[in-house]
This record gives sequence, structure tokens and C-alpha cells, in this order.
Amino acid sequence: MKRLLSLILILVLAVGLLAACGKDPGGAGADTPAGGNQPAATPEPTPEPTPEPYNAQLLTGYEKDSSYPDNQRPVAIMFNNLIDARPQNGLSDAEIVVEIKVEGGITRFMGIFDDWSDLDKLGPLRSARDQYLKLIMPWQMLYVHDGQSVVVDQMERDYDYYEFNLKQVGSFTWRERDRYNWAGKTGLATEHTEYTDGAHLADFITNQGVDTYRDYGESTFFNFVDYREPARQLSGDEVSVAEQVTVQHSSSYRTRLTYDSSLNLYYMSQYYGKSGYLDTVDQNNDQQLAFDNVVVLFTDIHTYPQYAEKDLQYVDYDFGGYGYYIYGGKAERIRWTKGVAEQALRLVQLDGSTPYEINCGKTYLAVVDLDEFNNFTCEALTTAEG
Repeated sequence: MKRLLSLILILVLAVGLLAACGKDPGGAGADTPAGGNQPAATPEPTPEPTPEPYNAQLLTGYEKDSSYPDNQRPVAIMFNNLIDARPQNGLSDAEIVVEIKVEGGITRFMGIFDDWSDLDKLGPLRSARDQYLKLIMPWQMLYVHDGQSVVVDQMERDYDYYEFNLKQVGSFTWRERDRYNWAGKTGLATEHTEYTDGAHLADFITNQGVDTYRDYGESTFFNFVDYREPARQLSGDEVSVAEQVTVQHSSSYRTRLTYDSSLNLYYMSQYYGKSGYLDTVDQNNDQQLAFDNVVVLFTDIHTYPQYAEKDLQYVDYDFGGYGYYIYGGKAERIRWTKGVAEQALRLVQLDGSTPYEINCGKTYLAVVDLDEFNNFTCEALTTAEG
């Protein structure tokens, strides 16, 4: 009898416990839906990640890192490019190398550098020309050279560019009269022997109280493909093979860019008369100059009528023109615009209005006389070698 009563009591307690577990602890058990389950909670939406702000370097379009000299004016330096001045020093460190014809059919290089403070030996230095100054003036870059033409004299006055035009660098340079050229020749002319470096430039800037600050915001020298996106591959009706590119500035000055597909780079060589094309090498590190991008722009170049005796060359930037963007073994036809000295160079699509983007990286920029257009070539390596 006791065992029966015990079993009945256990069953009653078990039923009570089950009933208690089914109740809402807040006293809302009467409103619980059939089956005793709570309504499913609506999940909070996952917020979209905030994109990182565009923070590109001025001269290459790459993302700025902790070592980038943000809000610092770049420096543009004039390099002698006569045969006796080769090989030059320091050009492999330049983010942009500009080549344009000057008097006598020769060319000069202008190397543009993001950070001038720790540059190694630079030179041989040469004098300024207005066709170069007009490219960097909109960015108020520091312009380093030894001497300048009468046209640059006038521009300096017209645009009050005294502070940034670092022409009086003589006490912050040195001469190497025993330097040798590409052929091992020594005893060179004085114009081939002047050098500076980052330490000397920093001393000059400090000594002269030069303002080195400039906030460029999101501006860049070219319109670059966003570094957060893949590089743009050239394709379409206006694209041709460009594994070997020859830029002729005059009958005696020719620059060749040869594509290395394994590194996706164009390597520079220059014409040396009977010696043909020889590698353009930086004597600081024995490295051949190499570029991600090649930009070739054509325009009218002629002698200033009032300076015919000096053969100073006028480069027409006012009306823009046509050119080529070369990347990854291919070339694409483009247009370009600039205008007056204060306006920046811009590349545009062939429709003339849509901005044209180039890929991030170092750039060789050539501004070439229209008279040399028919001597400009883009070829396949097999064709060139054949």
C-alpha cells in the first residue's frame, strides 16, 4: 500500500515540475503560443564596413605608408643628359622621369622625387628650362638646378616662384672633376661634374627658410587607378602591341623602352651613335632605369623667335594633343590637356572629356615634337629583333 502511495506522489510531483518549466518566468505564460515556444527574435543587420579613405601618394598613386612624407612638397631636379654626362646618379630613385628636347636637339632629364631628405648622390646637375617648369609649377614643387634660361627668369617674376625655384644651390653642391663617363673617359667638361644629395638639399632648404609644406589632399600628378582595385589591362580597338617602344626626340637623341613581362616593367636604354643603344644605368647602384608606366605626348615644339640665337625651345602646352599610354606590353592612344602654366597636365580619353587613368607606379614621361611622330614606334619584341 505504501509503495502504491509513493508511486502516486512521484507522478504528481513530476507533472508539477513539467508544468512549472512550461510557464513564462515573467508571468506571461497565458500568452505563450501553442507548443510553448517564444517568437524568434529578429537579428540585427550587420553594418556595412566603412571603406578606408583614399590616401594615395602624389607621384605614384600607391597607398601612403608610415614612411611617406605626407604634406611635403616634392622636389624636381634637372639632370644633364649629354653623352659625357652618362651614366647619371640618382635617377632610379625618381618616381617620375621627364624627358623633353631642349636647344641643339639634345634632351635633359627632370627627376621628380617624393622624398628629398635622404637621397643619395644626384647629378650631374643642369640648368632649368621653361618646358619642365610648366609641368611642375601647378604643384608648387621645389625646383633644383644650376642656372636657368631667360624664359625661366621671366616666369619666375611673373608667377612669383622665387621661393620654390632653388637655383642658387652652388654652395650646397660639389664638383667631381675626376669623374668618368660611360666610356671610361675622365677630364670631362665642368658642366658634367656638379652633384648634390639629400643632405645638401636639406641644408639648403633650412638655410634659406624654404616652405616645404603643401596639403595636396586626394590630388595626384596623374589620374591613377585606385590602388584598392586591380591594375587596368589595356584592351580595345585603340590598343596595339608595345613590347619595344622607341621615342625619337631628334636625330641624335632616342630613348628605347623594352618590356620585361616577368617583372611587368619597361627598361630604358639610350642611343649612343655608333655604339647603338646602351642601357641607361644609375651609377649609384648599377641598376638600369625601369618604369611601370610609359607616357608619350606629342605637341608642337619650335624655337622661340625672339631667342633664335640661343635656340631656346618653345613647347606648346596650350591646346593639348594626342599621345600614348603604354603598360604591360601594350599601348593605347589617348589625348592630353594642360593649358597655361598654372594648370596641371591631365590625360583624357579620346573623346576629349573623360579622365584617363593610368596604373600605379613609376612613370617615364616624354613630351615629343610632332615632327618626330613618324619616328615613334611600338613593336613586338620578335619584330624588333627580326
